[in-house]
Amino acid sequence: MEGTIYSLIPAVLMLILVIATRQVLLSLGLGILIGAFMLTGFDVTGTLSLLWQEFYTIFYTDGALNIGNLYLLSFLLLLGVMTAFMTASGGSRAFGKWAISRVKTKRSASLVPAVLGIIIFIDDYFNALAVGQVARPVTDRQKVSRAKLAYYIDSTSAPVTVISPISSWGAYIIGTIGTILAANEITDIGAFEAFIQMIPYNFYVFAALLLVFLTIMLKLDLGSMKKHERRAEETGELTDPKHTDIPGDLNEEFHPHDNGHIRHLLVPIAVLVVMTVGLMIFTGVRASEGSADILSTFANTNVNFSLFYGGLTAAVVAILMYTGLPSGKSPLRKVLLEGIKAMLPAIYILVLAWMIGSVIDQLSTGEYLAGLVQASNLNVAYLPLLIFFTAGFMALATGTSWGTFGIMLPIAGEIAAVTDPSFIVPALSAVLAGSVFGDHCSPISDTTILSSTGAGSHHIDHVLTQLPYAIIAAVAASTGYFLFALLESVLVPLLATLLVVVAAGFLFKPETNS
Repeated sequence: MEGTIYSLIPAVLMLILVIATRQVLLSLGLGILIGAFMLTGFDVTGTLSLLWQEFYTIFYTDGALNIGNLYLLSFLLLLGVMTAFMTASGGSRAFGKWAISRVKTKRSASLVPAVLGIIIFIDDYFNALAVGQVARPVTDRQKVSRAKLAYYIDSTSAPVTVISPISSWGAYIIGTIGTILAANEITDIGAFEAFIQMIPYNFYVFAALLLVFLTIMLKLDLGSMKKHERRAEETGELTDPKHTDIPGDLNEEFHPHDNGHIRHLLVPIAVLVVMTVGLMIFTGVRASEGSADILSTFANTNVNFSLFYGGLTAAVVAILMYTGLPSGKSPLRKVLLEGIKAMLPAIYILVLAWMIGSVIDQLSTGEYLAGLVQASNLNVAYLPLLIFFTAGFMALATGTSWGTFGIMLPIAGEIAAVTDPSFIVPALSAVLAGSVFGDHCSPISDTTILSSTGAGSHHIDHVLTQLPYAIIAAVAASTGYFLFALLESVLVPLLATLLVVVAAGFLFKPETNS
């Protein structure tokens, strides 16, 4: 069943169950189980053995601890601890009081995560979690639902990171492009130059970013987002009260300290930012061969290592600041445990997402979809449009942008090089655009999970509320790629993409805005 149409079954089943039941752990678990049965020929003993192997290799593989995964999971726990102590110290409440005197409207509060999401372009993981920590006290005060906050975070983090050469994504993509150009003996353009030329062809990214700001300005509450925003406005409940397994949500388990100050929030966050970015630069320089430049630094940086030690330092600082407060504090152990407990839902989802991603990889789902592209006899001018949809579905099904990059970039480059090398830049850019689109729609995407975590939103609420916005941006991008096939230029298709987004914004604009 590997590498055939049947390899789509676990991914499609999981997606249907997620939408139908809104039970992400159940849906992921059944998807993993069906995929394991398919891989073992429906042998029960073999299936159980495979499931155990998929689980323990997350933590231990090739005779050694899987340090990268352990760093990321530990960082999530440390982030929960840091958040708990910032809350218990009264720092979040003090920042909220300060912000409400300056950020006086819901619209201006919503601009905080949108702008920060563009400014913090170093890494998508770091973006999703750091923006949530800074923006949440501000958006909470103005009754912005957590689902809407998660949308702002998710729809700025990956889009900005994927077009920034000075980012973990950009460095990886540039390195991959260099290999593709060399393999196809293309010498008239360098990897960095190709990456820069690819930026305006990434129609989905610009559509998604524009739609974020139109959503803020026009108060576009599409689909189930309208229900979340109405509840927040009318009752002050920022999440669905039926859901208790919300990552990063402390559920008012302790009363904030009365003597808390803004510094109890800002200092730990500043330490997190400075330490994490500093360590990313340090590890990148140390791992670079010869003299390190900006690109080699970010190509070789150890993101998970940097996140862990940055998070550890920030958590220690938050704890020390909390212990320095006068009497009346909640017990240290209680705050610590509540911080850890708040992050467990995110960890459960992430572990299962890694497992189903591995199962789907073994079923060769991505290779099957890529093969469909290679087998098509479509006019080369329509190649970017076809690649956009294929990469989108691949990222949706597998939950990984990077995995989609790894499979689709070489294929897109090879097809373009063989048929018409002048199409290699738009073809490669369409891979990036489709990957981000699929990433935005996938409940098993790392970035989607961490955006939910950073915002304190129920994960499936975030996935379902973001879908209409992602689809609008994808329709706009598809229009752009279709016009590119007709005109073979970038300016008019890019403008058309943005015009479709603006038209959709005003089409769905509510009759009255507040």
